[in-house]
Parts: sequence; C-alpha cells; structure tokens
Amino acid sequence: MHNGGMLRHVTAVRYATPLREGGSLPGLMEGDDLGTWVVKFSGAGQGPKALVAEVIVGELARELGLAVPELVLIDVDPELGRTEPDQEVQDLLRASAGLNLGMDYLPGSITYDPLAFDATPETAARVLWLDVLTLNVDRSWRNPNLLVWGGRLWLIDHGAALYPHHDWAGAAAAVGRVLPGIADHVVLPVVAAEPATFAAADAALAPRIDAELLTAVVARVPDAWLDVSRADYVSWLLARVAARASWRDAVTAAVAEARPAAEVAPGARVAAAIASHRHGAGSAGPGGAVGSSGAVGPGGAGAAGSGRPDWLRAGDWLRTGGAAAAENRDA
Repeated sequence: MHNGGMLRHVTAVRYATPLREGGSLPGLMEGDDLGTWVVKFSGAGQGPKALVAEVIVGELARELGLAVPELVLIDVDPELGRTEPDQEVQDLLRASAGLNLGMDYLPGSITYDPLAFDATPETAARVLWLDVLTLNVDRSWRNPNLLVWGGRLWLIDHGAALYPHHDWAGAAAAVGRVLPGIADHVVLPVVAAEPATFAAADAALAPRIDAELLTAVVARVPDAWLDVSRADYVSWLLARVAARASWRDAVTAAVAEARPAAEVAPGARVAAAIASHRHGAGSAGPGGAVGSSGAVGPGGAGAAGSGRPDWLRAGDWLRTGGAAAAENRDA
C-alpha cells in the first residue's frame, strides 16, 4: 500500500542565502510553516523537468522505504530576493515566481563516504536498484548525493534521473538501457561486499512497482511542470521494470567486478579524490564537486553535501583515523 499523500504547500517568507556550489543555484529559504527549505527553482537552467525527476524519484524512493528529506511545493515571491546583491539570483527568482520545489534542510548532516559511514549492503543494494531503475546518473563517489543524518542514509538530488524524458521521442529505446557509469556508483563497493543483496533487492522491490503506486507518485507533480501526460511516466517506468532482465545482469556483473569497500585502501581513495580535484573532474564549482541539480547539505552545501571538496573531506577522515565509522552505523 502506498502512502498516497500529496506534497504539502508552503509559502516562502524569507530568502536566506544562495547555495552557490549547485549548478542550478538552489537557495535556502524559510517557510510560513517555520521550516527551513532548500529550494530548487523552476526557472533554473535545467528547467521544470529536473523538478519532475526530483519529485518522482524522491517520492518513489520514499514509498520503497528509503529515507528522503520531505519534499514540499513552495510558493516563491520574487520580491523576497530584492536585497540579494547577486543579479543572477534576482533574475532566477523573477523567472521562478510561483511554485518551486523545497527539500527539508537537514542541519548537521554530512556527505556520505563509504570509508567513513558503514552503510549496510542491504540498504546500499536498494539505493543501487532504485538508481538503475530510474537511470539516475548522479550518484557517484564524486557526487554521492547521499547524506548521513541521525545515523541513517538519506537520498537527495534526483534531478538528473529519468533523463530520457528530455527526449520522449527516443524514450522507448531507453527502456532496457544499463545505467551509464554504473562502475562509478558510490555504493557499488558496499553491495560488492555481499553480492546477493542486489538480487534480494530486485526480488523485494520490483513487485512493488505497479501502476497504482506509480500513478500515486506521479500525481504529486504539479501540472505546470509537465509537458506530457502523467501516464507517459507511469508507462515508461512499468516498461523499465518489465524489461529489467536486460539491465539486471549488467548490474550483477558490475557488482561482481567491484572491489568491496573494506578492500579499498584509504590512500588510494584520497589520491583519486585529489587527482579529480586538480583536473576538474565532474561538474565542479568553487567549493568542489557538485551535482547537476545542486544538492543539499549543512552550512549551505552543494551536491557534495558538506560544502567541502572531496579531497578535503577525505583528509578529514584520515585525520580522525576513521573514528566516526564505528559510531555511524546505518540502521
């Protein structure tokens, strides 16, 4: 049974600060519900389709039992940004009048790192399965788009998922497609520690993806953000589940070839992160690697979560001797 609830409506009352690491320039805003929200704007460069993907994949993850910060529809008055000195921010707010997407701000959260947080293979396998199903290409070790908060793993930033919806004419050809870059998925080494967990995740989750569930999830997307019928999303995702044999075997092979997280030397991880930082790998902003949709983290973080580049955060882990790992056990 699905939860069936629609997204709450909130009215923004104060624009606090832009989160400048994100490519879409999300902003931290306060709502009339006394909450603090990371707002993804409808007028950003990625357009409303990124928000559609955020809602569908985020809410689907929630329905499947994964932790996702609450999503709300937040009404934004462009006048709230009139004191922001950055003209780009003012232009973005003017282009985003009306409904936008808010994600609950998780104070004190940190970016997930498999060397510092001991996620269970079962949870990792479910995250991997969801990302493969929805073709979410933006959960690599460079941009984990996972936060650790309250001893749990939280999924954020799904704006890059469902990428075939940017070209519906060719979407049918992607029904059986393997997730691009699967070998770089951030939780792949965790699943590799217990390879059977991916098959278990597939057996547990696939039967739950039915027309009733998908219809309820897609109904949470505002009409104004859609350029096709909701039925198109439902049909495409159902077809992807039905054709999963074409991508499941490729994922199983990738899991078998991956090195378990416990076998990855911290020195190699740090060296790779430093090399990535120096060569500008991925979509990087002034604060380090960020995700395509501008993810959320503490202290005005971008998709790198904590707002610190990978190479600095890896150094933090080494300086603490990995002491946090024993305390951060994914429930």
